[in-house]
Formats: sequence, structure tokens, C-alpha cells
Amino acid sequence: MYADHIFTNAAVWQPLGMPPATTVAVSDGTIVAIGSDVDRDLVSASTVIHDLAGASLLPGFIDAHVHPVAGGLAALRCDLSELAHDRRGYLNAIAAYVDSHPDAPVITGSGWYGDAFPGGLPTRADLDEVVADRPAVLSSHDGHGVWVNSAALATAGIDRHTPDPTGGRIERDAAGEPTGVLFERAADSVQALAPEIDDAVLREALLTAQRRLHSVGVTGWQDAGVDIPAFGLSDTLATYLAADEAGELTARVCGALWWAAEQGLSQIDVLRERRAVARHGHRFHVDTVKVMQDGICENCTAAMLAPYSDLPTGADPTGLSFIDPAELNEVCALLARDEFHIHMHAVGDRAVRECLDALGAARAANPQFDAAHQIAHLDVVDPQDIPRFAALGVMANIQALWARRDIEIVERKLPLLGTDRERWHFPFGSITTAGGTLAMGSDWPVTDPNPLWAIHTAVNRTGSDADPHAIGTDARTVPLIAEEALSLRTAVDAYTIGAARAAHCAQHAGSIEIGKDADLVALSGDISTARDIGCLTAQLTMVGGDLVGGSALGEVVGGKAPAQ
Repeated sequence: MYADHIFTNAAVWQPLGMPPATTVAVSDGTIVAIGSDVDRDLVSASTVIHDLAGASLLPGFIDAHVHPVAGGLAALRCDLSELAHDRRGYLNAIAAYVDSHPDAPVITGSGWYGDAFPGGLPTRADLDEVVADRPAVLSSHDGHGVWVNSAALATAGIDRHTPDPTGGRIERDAAGEPTGVLFERAADSVQALAPEIDDAVLREALLTAQRRLHSVGVTGWQDAGVDIPAFGLSDTLATYLAADEAGELTARVCGALWWAAEQGLSQIDVLRERRAVARHGHRFHVDTVKVMQDGICENCTAAMLAPYSDLPTGADPTGLSFIDPAELNEVCALLARDEFHIHMHAVGDRAVRECLDALGAARAANPQFDAAHQIAHLDVVDPQDIPRFAALGVMANIQALWARRDIEIVERKLPLLGTDRERWHFPFGSITTAGGTLAMGSDWPVTDPNPLWAIHTAVNRTGSDADPHAIGTDARTVPLIAEEALSLRTAVDAYTIGAARAAHCAQHAGSIEIGKDADLVALSGDISTARDIGCLTAQLTMVGGDLVGGSALGEVVGGKAPAQ
């Protein structure tokens, strides 16, 4: 047996307890040797040897919570996500897009941040400046708010007399007039104005996203809602199945089906059917259901145990629970009995408690099921609930990039939480200390998908110098609750083996071990000694022995060992 690839002079990231190694050999897509030198018996004329010159070789990153098709679609529409947080910059970019799409019946896009605007939110008057002749519908970077112009409001029939829908809120001025921002379910009617996205565009968006994720070292992911009603998307299950069947899906993907709160328990048969059609995929599988219990703190739709501080006009004092807690328990028990893994969205401390209660009901309903139940986001967790993650075997699916003192956090979010709750803002360290297990993801396109930026923030509770969104006086210098920082080992493992467990692929991915698939990422330096982890880059990304992203470091072809 000869190796197809050999990585040497590497700082190999191995499971705890394994002896140090500098060399990894790959044959037929599998890791076949790990050691401290190149085994000459594995080298043939076609073996490619990569001399990493002391840089880290890690298991491929697995994004435990991401919306790739939405991220790819953003790049194909009016994309504001890569711009600086600047009102005039946003409006200029929208105007340019409008000019270049004269025949588009509706202007669609995403990626804006509220902190670019006076008062923290844009208005329809802002958008009317650059597009007044047709509806414009632009999702916020977090997918929980939509910015629209006057034409969109009029076409959707939204005015001062329109009541807030269940699970949503229309932002209004002092006179009760809609300002042009719609939160959560209040945006459904304007999202429906956009033309349906055809299959070809969805396929292009998925493959665009895959290239982006591979470029930052991601070899697999958990799509947190293949049919999520957000980001202006339609159902993407068929998109994944078609790409997988065509051999275009190079990543390993776990898809989560969406639990539609308004449909209740009757939807279980449809979920079973949808799971069944993905049972025989090559790189794609579906065995998880995504349940969304609340919104986000910034618009006061996250469900809190106590009222928000400095409450905006019209906001619910304690936020929104999208599913009644008693029904939520029944939902999770039903899903567990049918052996669905449950992936829950909970931001506020009340939502976290309700989700823990519901997952307790799920465990009781099917105690024999080896479930990877998880709760994502966890912006605020009451200290009484922190030990319950370990006690219930619930994974904390964290988005660590958010745990920094950027402008949106400092100026919009923390004043709403108040000083008492601020201490329990993203309590990742406390969950780990209490025995909980972590998986890490990006929630892209909500925020950037680069795992190295997130790992830097998890370890330091500050933003990386490489992260352009870590803006504000203290974002890169003053930690956001330093005692909640993670060790480098914990953070890297959360983005590799922890995320592999969350995505149900740990048996063949997530760690560098003989016999596992060769899903690897070579970095530009040694992650254990880097001053700023976020300034490292993914130089080479490999999935199943195939190079899918980056550029090979020190590649030597023809069986020549690197100089010693």
C-alpha cells in the first residue's frame, strides 16, 4: 500500500493522550499512518508530500450550525454583508444593484447591521432614497429582521392598522406608522413578494457556499434548517439531494428539517417522509429536526425570564416563546420517540430553560435513543440551568464569534440585558466547567464562517485583528466576560470532534486517527503558538483524501521526502 498524500513537519492536532506526531499519511481517502517521520515504504512515485514547516494539521472543521444556501444566495443578490457598517455605504451599494437589475420586479438582498443607522435600525425613508419604483426587501445579517421600502409595505398591505402577527412585530414610529423594519413572522408577507427562486439558482448558491466554506477549512456542516422560512429561501432539501447525486457535494452534510410551529403535531408524518428520501445519500443525510423557540435579544424577541431593560416602544417586556412550553415538551417527546435528533434555537434564558425542559421530556420518552440533542446560540443562560446540559446530555451548540464587545453588542444588546444578566452572556466556560459538551458553528450568513476567527474569540473573548466586524473601542482589547473563555483545546475540539458528534459523523470524522476519513485542514502556522489565531489561514482543505480548498503547502511531487 502506498500513500496518496503525506503531511510532514506538521504540528498534528491529536486527541488527548496520544503521543506527539509530525507526520500523517493518507491512502484511498483514509488516514493510514500517524508518526514522527515519513515511512519510506509508503512513498511511491505518485505520492504527494506536503512539508508544513511546523504549521498545524487539524481535523477538518465541521460547522455545527450554518445556513450555507442562504450564504451562497446572498452572494448572488444585493449583498451588504462584506461592507463596513455605514448607512451611506449600504445605500450606495443598493443603488448600484438597482441600476444593474432594471428588470427585477423586487429588489432582494441581505446582510445589513442595525448599528449603521441612527437609533439602531434603518427606515423605509432610507430605502426610498435609492429604490422607490418597486418593492425592496432586505434581510438583516441575523435573518430575524427585514428592511423594506414604502412600496413593499404598500404591496403587502401593511399600514398603521395592521396588527402584529403571532410571533412577530412591526416596528412603528410614535404615530404608529410602520417604520420599514419587520421582525420575525411579521416579515412573512413581504418575503412572499420576492419571485420564487428556481432550482438552478439554489444549486448555484449551494455550490458557491461550499467553495467558501472549504476555503476556510470547513469539510462538513450541519445545515440548521434545509426548509427554514428565513433569508428569503424556499425548500433546499431537493437541492442537496440533487447535488449529492451528481457528485457535486464534496462536503459531508447533516441536514435539519424545520419544525413549523403553526402546523403542530400533525407534521410528523411529513418529516418521516422527508427523512426517508435522504436515507441513501453519499455525502448528505437528514435525521434531525430544527425547533425554534424564540428570536434574538437585539429586537426583544428572545424569551427572557425577567423584563428587558430600556425596553423599546411596542416590544414585549419579556420577549416571545414561539411554542407554548407544554406543547414544546410534547413536540420533543414525539420527535424522540421517532428517533429524530433535536436541534433547538434558544437565545434568551427563558427559552433555554424551556428547551432544556423539553429535551428532558425527549430523554424520558426514549431513554434508549443515543440522541445528539442540542441547543444552539445560548446568548443568556440562567446559572441554575448551566448544570442541566451535562445532566440531560444536551450539547451546547455555540456561536463563539459573537462573544466579543463589538458595537452591536455594547450599544444595542447589553443595555437591553442589564448588568445582572450581562454576567451570564454566552457562558461557554461555565457550561464546560459543569461538564457540558460543546459543538461550535458560525450561523453564517448571520456572521462570517471562518472557524479561526471564532476560535480566537472563544479563547480570548475578544475579536481577532483579522475580523473586520470586530469594531468598537474595546472589541479587540477588552474581553467580554473573561471568565467564560475556553481553553484552546476545548475550542478546537468544539469545532472538530464536538461538531462531528452534533452532526452524527464522529465515527469517521472530527479527529486525526488511523482508520478515519482524511478530512484535514493545514493552517498557515501553528495554532498553539499563534498570537492571533484569527490571523492564521486555511492553506489546504482535504475531504476524503481529495483537495477541495486552499493551496498545498510545500507540495513536493514524485516521491521525494522533504529536506531534513
